This record gives sequence, structure tokens and C-alpha cells, in this order.
Amino acid sequence: MDEICFLLQHAEPWLKSNKSHECRRVVQSIFLLLKYVLDYVRLTALDGNLTVAQHTQLVLTLLQGLCSRDILRCNLAAELLLMIVEGWSVKPEQVAEILQGLFQELPCIIFRDVLQTMMKAVTLLGTQHTQQTVEVMLSLCHPSERHVMPLWKALAANSRLARKVVTLLYVKLKLRPPRELIRFPVQAELMSLLALGAIYELLYIREYKATVRWAFAGILLGLLTQLHYLFELDVVEGIADHQEESLETQALSPCRTCLEALKGLFWTTNYWEVFAYLKLLRGWELFERLETYTEGVALLARAMAHYDCEVKAVLGQAVIFLKSPEERDNIVAILIITEFLNGQELTQYMSRKTMDNFLSLGLNNPNQLVRAMSLKGLSSILLQPKKVVLLRNRLAVLLDSFLKPEPKDLLGLMEILGDILHRLGTQGVGAISLKIAQHLLQLFENEKEGVRGGAIFLYGDVIYSGGKKFRQALKSHAFQALVPLLFHLADSCPDVVMKAKLTFLRCAVLLRWEFRKELFGKLAWGRGLGAENDILIYMVESNFGNYHQFLMRALVYLVSPDRHLKLVAMKFIGGLLQDYFADLCFCLKKGDVSTLRKCEHRAALHRVGPPHTHLTWALGTGPGPLGPTPPMEPPAGQCLPQTSVPRGRVPSPHGRLSAAPRQAAPPQPHPRGCAVRPRVSAADLELLKQDPDSESQKFYKIFFEDVVELSQYVT
Repeated sequence: MDEICFLLQHAEPWLKSNKSHECRRVVQSIFLLLKYVLDYVRLTALDGNLTVAQHTQLVLTLLQGLCSRDILRCNLAAELLLMIVEGWSVKPEQVAEILQGLFQELPCIIFRDVLQTMMKAVTLLGTQHTQQTVEVMLSLCHPSERHVMPLWKALAANSRLARKVVTLLYVKLKLRPPRELIRFPVQAELMSLLALGAIYELLYIREYKATVRWAFAGILLGLLTQLHYLFELDVVEGIADHQEESLETQALSPCRTCLEALKGLFWTTNYWEVFAYLKLLRGWELFERLETYTEGVALLARAMAHYDCEVKAVLGQAVIFLKSPEERDNIVAILIITEFLNGQELTQYMSRKTMDNFLSLGLNNPNQLVRAMSLKGLSSILLQPKKVVLLRNRLAVLLDSFLKPEPKDLLGLMEILGDILHRLGTQGVGAISLKIAQHLLQLFENEKEGVRGGAIFLYGDVIYSGGKKFRQALKSHAFQALVPLLFHLADSCPDVVMKAKLTFLRCAVLLRWEFRKELFGKLAWGRGLGAENDILIYMVESNFGNYHQFLMRALVYLVSPDRHLKLVAMKFIGGLLQDYFADLCFCLKKGDVSTLRKCEHRAALHRVGPPHTHLTWALGTGPGPLGPTPPMEPPAGQCLPQTSVPRGRVPSPHGRLSAAPRQAAPPQPHPRGCAVRPRVSAADLELLKQDPDSESQKFYKIFFEDVVELSQYVT
């Protein structure tokens, strides 16, 4: 090695020559020299002239040359190492020492090309000796260590190798000795915990994204059963202490790592709707205690069935787990299967006879929960189709009680209705869904917190229960519920707020808004006025052409007895009038402002106050003006008259969320059975004017200035 480097050093001045022919000649000479050296090393290795120990020492010597500050020396060492690995001369027993040596040298490699060459060598080594490579990498350090990440990435250089790596990690995750055979501390003893840490890290490595999607079902059931296993070992410290929004780096406990990996599996594979469903219901917290673990698994499976998340693959894995001798495998499997039976048409994946057979086997399981859930599965409508008629008849009877002016035990009725809807699953309830939805919408304003929350939560199920025939009508109904749901995000009851967030998001998903994932982010983690403003923008910009319906729907809340709702209505109306005034001039009809105009002359003599500003800013609760925005584009086929945009107004913020021009959303009709669009009367606004609350009076003065301007441009 030293002699070769000596020769190369003498060639270096010629490489720096200004004469091109001299550079070409020296490059050719160096190439021939290196080719001779590489061919010699290959022949030496393949001919077996070196013992395994000598061969290993040669490799380790070359590894030490990677950290030189001499680029020629580093490149030569890297190319020689790559040639050795390409020659299939590395034996399985050498893998550990070679990888450990490389891992020690990695932080000191300063040349990018050298590092890339070594990663090619790791890929080849992993291809030739996959099991040994994975085992050594698990033992090198904690999988979250920064310097080991390039090695894991190198093992994902091709999809076949990446699949073998993930499969091996899954197999090692299943190595779970009984508690009585384990010596503590557990973290240092269990291979399954090392595999768990590696899987958690691989979820967030881009090179493994397709492979994780391929192995989704196996990873899911592996993580669920691993969490149960950790509960069995009583390794639960730190699982409930995790601060999700903390910026501080903190080591995760085994249980917390497993739960975060479970959450990350859905987020990184873009099944964010499932993640969001549990997040907004605080369902992930159910996995933090063994007592609520099964409830968490059932809720997760329900969300997966609803959003059609890898149902076929997960069902296949669950059937395998149901036949496992391990009790924890049986529990997870039966919970998933029974929820899938209610939420999916599983006959497209498996015959009724097959499902009946493996559920019947569960009746003999020694675990009581498995037996009970197997019986529940056997009684599902998929296996007992005649129950559909019985459940629908029962629903009709309950509906009569539910629609009465003052039904007894309203909460109990809603709970039973929800259970029937869930059991009917994909069969749906047809036209009844519209009647239920309309009545639930009225209950959003019930004075009892439990009734409000129950109605809002059940509404999210009802809008998906009409079947294909009534899907469009329920979409229209969901549109009518947007403003009430938005306002109840400011409800005085935290439980109502939580359920309003979920149902609001489910409406957005049903209506296929463009920025659904971003909306969820604001609902889940957003704080303060910035988040409020973003949520409003997502809602309004996703319904271009229907702003006037939002405005008219919001007016009734100006006289709400709930001060929280009244205040948020003022802020919402003020935002619409300020940022979307020109759009409202196109959308509103004269009838929409006539009622307001009747009251205007009564306020004319009483208008004394600050000049017109952004409403939420004027109330002292908003973020202030949003700043200048691009000129408004007229609707397709129309020209925008100069008088259409009032002087001093800021046109609507087109393109705020997307550079592409917005397409007008189809008008939202009133579904059959819905009440007429709510309006606020002159008497109501007179009460608002006389409200002793200073914010209400200030809003009244500013609002009627807007009404006067609107009446000038609405035709």
C-alpha cells in the first residue's frame, strides 16, 4: 500500500499540469496501475492464498486508509475494498469484524465519493450475507444513532434487499421469551427491542418507504402484539410521560417507542385519516394502559375499515395470528377481524364459509375475550344476512322515539342508534340517514354538553351511512353543518370541542377538500389565532362560490345565548366581509340582504365608533389585517366592472393556498328533509344592538356599514 501511494504521489504534479496532453497521459498511467493492483488483489483473494484471519486483517488495514486526508490514498483504499466485496471473498464469519471496523471509521471519512463507494460495498455485503449484516448492525449501537443511518440506507439500495431486511427485523421482533426466562434489565437482553428500535427508525427513512408499505400488515400486527408483550413484562415506564409537542430530544422507553412506531406506521404510509381519527378522539392514549389496550385496538381497526386501509393484507395476517399458539396474537387478531366484519364487505377477500370456520375455532380458545369476540363475529350481518331487516326495523322504532320533542334518555338513544349504524356497516340505512342527520343538527345547540357532544359525534357516522344512493344528499347536508361545527370548535366544553374537530374533519374528507391533511394538522396541533385563521381559510377556499351560504348560516349565532358561539360568529362574519366582500357581491341575492336592510335605518342615527377595520382586529381578538393580496379574478365568462369592488376594499385572496386558479364549487342544494336556510330577523339584530356587551355593540355598528355597502352592489 505504501509503495503504491509513493508512486501516486509522484504522479500528482502531472495531474496539476496546465498542458492537457500531460494530464491525459498521467491519468491513463494511474488507471493502468490501479487496474493491475485491483486484479492482483482479486486473484490473491480468490486463489485462497490468504487465510481468513489474514484476509480480515487486509480489509481492516484498508478501512484505516479511508480516513486519510490524501484523496488518492482514500480512493485507492475504497476501490480495493469494493473490489474485495464484489469478488464474494468475504466469509459470513468476517462480517461482524468488517462492519464494526467500518462503523468506527465512518465519522472520520471526509470525502463524499469515498463514502459513496463504501456504501456500495455495504449494499453488496448485505446482499451476500443479509442475516449476518442485519444482526451486526443491530448490535453496533442504538438504531437512532446518527452514524448508523447511512448503513441502513445502503441496505435499501434495491427493493429486494430492503424487503429481506424488513422481513428479518419482523422475525426478530417476534423473538419474545417468557418473562420468567428474562434477566433484567430488559433493554439490554431482548433482540426484539433492538428490532423494534430499528423498525421505528426505518419508518422515517425515505429509501424504505415503498418497503414499509409492502410490509404494512406484518409490521402492524407485529407492533400491536409487541406492545401487549411489553405490558406482560411490565416494561411500561415512560409510556404516558411523552411530550408530543416538546422540542427537546428525549430517549424513548421501549413501550413509548412501540406506540410511536405504531402511530408512525400510519402517518408515513399516508394513511393519515386513520391516524387523525384516533388522534382527535384521543384514541392513541388507549394504548398507554393494558386496561384500555383492547379498546384501542378495536378503535384502530374500526378506523382502518372505514378508510379502507390495507384491509385485505391485514385480514390475511389476522387469520394467521388467530391460529397462533400465543394468546396475545389471538387477542389482536380477533379484535381486528370482528371490526372488519362490521366495516367492510369482506366476501371480496374471503368466503363466508372460510370466515365461519376460523371464527368457530375461536369459540374453543382458552381466552375468554377471544371466545366472546368470536361469537360476536359469528353474529355479524355478513354471516347472518337476515339480521339486516331486523336491525332496520329496530332502527325505525327507535327513530320514532328519537324524533319526539322531548325524548327520554336522549344520550342512550343516540348510543343505540350509533351501535345499529355500526352493525349495519356497508349496508347503510338509506333515506333514514337524512332524517337522523337533520335532527342531530338541531341538537348541536342543546344546552346539555353531553347531548351536544353525542349529537356531533353521531353526525360524523350518519353522513357516511346512507349508501351510494344517498351519498350526494348527505354531502349536501354535511355542507350545511360546516358552520355550526366550525363554531363549536370554540364550545365551552372540551369534550364537545374534541368531537367537533373530528366531525368537522370527517365532513371535509367526505366533501374532498383539497387541504384535508393540512386542516387536520391545525385541528390537532394548532394553537391561537393563527390556527383559527388557517382553519377558516381552508374551509372557505375549499368552497369557492358558496361563501354567501356560510354568511347566512352564521347570522343566527349572533343571538346565541352562548357567549363563546356568539363571539366566534362575529369573528367569522367579520372575516368573510373583510376578505371576501367582492365575492359576496357576486354570490348574494337581494333577498339575502333585504331583511338586514330593513333594520339598517334604525341604526343610522346611532352609528358612532371607530372607522371600519377588520372585525376581529377591531374587537381586539384577531391577528390584524392579512396584508395586500392579488387582484380578484372574475368568474369564468364574466367581466368585472370597475364598480364591483368597493373603494378601499381588499379583494378576496385568490391563490393564497395554491398557485392554480380556483374552480367554482358546485352550488350546495338543500337536501330533502332539511330545514330552510336559517336567517336572522330584524328583531334579533335589534336585540344585538341593545346588548350591553361592548363587543356586540361594536360589531353591530361595523356590521351595518357592511350591509349598506353590500346592498349597493348585490343585484
